[in-house]
Amino acid sequence: MTIKLPKGIEGYFDADRDGRPDAVAAAFTENGSVKDKGKTHKGRDAIRKWMADESKQYSYTVEPFLIATENGKTEVTAHAVGTFPGSPIDLRFLFVLVGDKVAELEITV
Repeated sequence: MTIKLPKGIEGYFDADRDGRPDAVAAAFTENGSVKDKGKTHKGRDAIRKWMADESKQYSYTVEPFLIATENGKTEVTAHAVGTFPGSPIDLRFLFVLVGDKVAELEITV
């Protein structure tokens, strides 16, 4: 199933799919943040490092299939399959956008 994603969120998933840490970081505002696995990564350099570390550790695919917006946040549910513990799993990506950039992202189960 294909869903229509806002440009900033689509840019994040496209860069992640291509495995490009620089492109993932560029999808964020300069002071953007990612909260994943209980840790927060703030700023493009930290986000680039987070993505590079994830890419070294695991190979995976993520396919968004549901989108909803509430209280200024856009929640995207995606099916993730890969070489990580618990695969496959549906993950929730909670985005806050500023224009076409991601200001905040929280990844949860």
